[in-house]
Formats: sequence, structure tokens, C-alpha cells
Amino acid sequence: MSGDDRGTPPIWREALLTYLAQHDVLPGGIEDARITPIAGGQSNPTYLIAAGGDTVVLRKQPPGQLLPSAHAVDREYRVMQALQATPVPVPRMHHYCASREIVGTPFYLMDFVPGRTFMDPALPDLKPPERGAVYAEVGRVLAALHDVDVAAVGLADYGRAGNYFERQIARWSRQYRETETAPIAAMDALIDWLPQRIPAHEATCLVHGDYRIDNLIFAADRPQALALLDWELSTLGHPFADLAYHCMCWRVGSELWRGFAGSDLNRLGIPDEATFVATYCQARGIAPPDDWDFYLAYSFFRIAAILQGVYARAKAGNAASGDGAAMGAKVAPLAALGWQAAERCGA
Repeated sequence: MSGDDRGTPPIWREALLTYLAQHDVLPGGIEDARITPIAGGQSNPTYLIAAGGDTVVLRKQPPGQLLPSAHAVDREYRVMQALQATPVPVPRMHHYCASREIVGTPFYLMDFVPGRTFMDPALPDLKPPERGAVYAEVGRVLAALHDVDVAAVGLADYGRAGNYFERQIARWSRQYRETETAPIAAMDALIDWLPQRIPAHEATCLVHGDYRIDNLIFAADRPQALALLDWELSTLGHPFADLAYHCMCWRVGSELWRGFAGSDLNRLGIPDEATFVATYCQARGIAPPDDWDFYLAYSFFRIAAILQGVYARAKAGNAASGDGAAMGAKVAPLAALGWQAAERCGA
């Protein structure tokens, strides 16, 4: 079952339903179960299972050859299970299966959380006061995440403490080289420059690794986050990595990535980048970051490396979403924005 399993119904449907019945995962039963893929996402295939009055989400690794440490659904399950009783909103977790015999890869099941997902960070369907309230909630959740006591929730061994940027730059440089399809001068320059410019400031907390507004599910009738999803890249790391990654949306236009650069933020009711960062820091009782452009340069480098991997998987036929090939065109422009940030740091 290692081929393309994105069809409906999936080829592993009967094996999964038999497994769920044996493990009593869906108390409502599996009669007339419907399994449908959830659109979106470039990494781990995700399915909605409606059975016997229950609705859950199945998330699995993609088929095919995978890079080491990529598509870590076991880590996604573990971190969301650990965060159940914290201020960080996550779905209720049901079951993890490490076996490849059921759906072809390891997978887990979690609650389906109905609500609103905002794919466009400019929030075009909301009014200005609503946009401001949503961004206040985005900042609140990020601050709550970074304030989690990792030892108290059993995640003290979830990653290594210290030297986060050194290790991450090495990791993404290596993965970029392993999936490189054409030379990109800005990526080459960032791979050389970033390790030499790492700030001395050290901090370790739980980081999400892909903190964007579209990875949050909001209540239908209020600006409250109900669930933070897509924890595949989570680890113990530096909080400013998450913060700068989210703040890329202030630096890019919608034609390139999910952003609103050049928009009239006062008219939209969205705080500017400096205000968002200052509010986050105030909530955590920390000083605003020095060397902010380093963190931005790293963030653009990292997303460029990630999208290069998506593009390479698409070429190999292993992407979880059909627009993986289009991601390849975004790598060079995002890397260029990263190098611009590096130049502001004196590169």
C-alpha cells in the first residue's frame, strides 16, 4: 500500500475499518463509514472519517521514500496529547498506530474541530475590529505556547536544548541540498552566511515550527482559537524562530505566499509587525528581539528549503497535494527576501 492513496475511497479503507473495530477507536461503530480526503496541506495526507455518529480526523505519512525525520506523525500525536490540559488549544487525541500494515504508513486519529480557517492572513471577509481581535488571539496563543512548562507536560526530551539555530540551519541546508533541482544564488549565500551570524541570545521552549494563521481553527462566532494544527515540525527550540516565521506575512505579498505586504494595515485593522512583536513580548514579559532581521532571514531560508522539498516530492509523485509542483517557483523569490534581510544585517 505504498502507492498514491489520495483516491476516494482509499485502497486501505477496509483494512482501516477492521482495525478501528478491533481497537474500539470509534465507539459509535463503523457501519456506513465515509472516508474523504481533506483538501490542503503539502505534507501529511489527512482524511475525515464519519462513522456511527462520530467524526474524527486521520493523519498519516505520505507514501514513498521520505527524508529522515520528515513527516513525523508520531511527534505530532505526542505533542498534542501532551498539551491537552494547557492554554494551547489542540484537538483531543484518540489513537496512534505505528504499523505500516493498515494504511501503508503510521497514522493517528484526533477529534474533528469544526470552525473557521483563514487561509488569507489579510482576513478579507472580516471587518477591521474583527481582524484586530483575531490577530490578538494569534499572538496570545503563540505566547501561551512558548510559556508551556515542557517538563511539567512530559516534553523535556522532545528536543535538544541550546544551539537551536546552529542545528536547524545545518538540518535545512542538508535537506535543501538533498532536494536541490537547480542552483539558487540566494540560497547558496544564506547557507554560507546564516551559521556565521547566529545571535548569542539563547532561549529554549516548545516551538510549533509552522506557526501561521491558517494552522489555527477559530470558533464560528467569535475570535477564539479552538485548535492549533500541523505540529509535524515542532520541537524544543528558540521562540523567536516561531515569531519571525509568523511575521513573514508582513513581508510577502499574496502573489508569492500567504501575506499582505504593501497593504494599508490601518484600514484593514491589522496591527503592524512591530506592534504584533511588541504585544507578544509584553505578554511573555521579555524584551523585544535584537537582530530581528537575522530571524527573518532564517525564516525565509527555512520556508524556501521546505518548499524545495515539497517540489522535489511532487516531481517524484509523492506530494500530498496536487499543487506541489507550483511550490518550486516560490523557492527563489522567498530566498531572495531572506537575503535582503541578511543584507540589512550587514551581509
